[in-house]
Amino acid sequence: MDHFAQDPRRYAQTERTLIVIKPDAVRRGLVGKIIQRFEDRSLKLIALELRTLEKERLEDLYSPHRGKPFFNDLVEFMSSGPVAAAILEGPEVIKITRLMIGNTKSPEAAPGTIRGDFGLGITENIIHASDTLESFERESKIFFP
Repeated sequence: MDHFAQDPRRYAQTERTLIVIKPDAVRRGLVGKIIQRFEDRSLKLIALELRTLEKERLEDLYSPHRGKPFFNDLVEFMSSGPVAAAILEGPEVIKITRLMIGNTKSPEAAPGTIRGDFGLGITENIIHASDTLESFERESKIFFP
């Protein structure tokens, strides 16, 4: 049996993703617990910063949702307090991270996911994560220029 068949992740390309632990999670003291889950999956923490973002940067972050009914509420919520932004690295990190965070609608997120375990709603859903490499490249520049 070849090595790839024994451990396919060993040969997966390393990539990076952005996560943003939202103000509700920061207020509730969940940053450490959330970061620990990613480290437990052997994802490497490359950068971490706590900051409160101005509305202009948040409008840029959520620009794909501009014009949707929830856009203004989301920007308002995200500017209500500090967020913890982090860059994670690892094989298939985008896919793994998206699976770990769970459904955007926290009440519909599976138990064991971050949103399923900690989320309280749709806007207050604990965490944002880049959904593609292109999103990571755009979004990470907002937090780590």
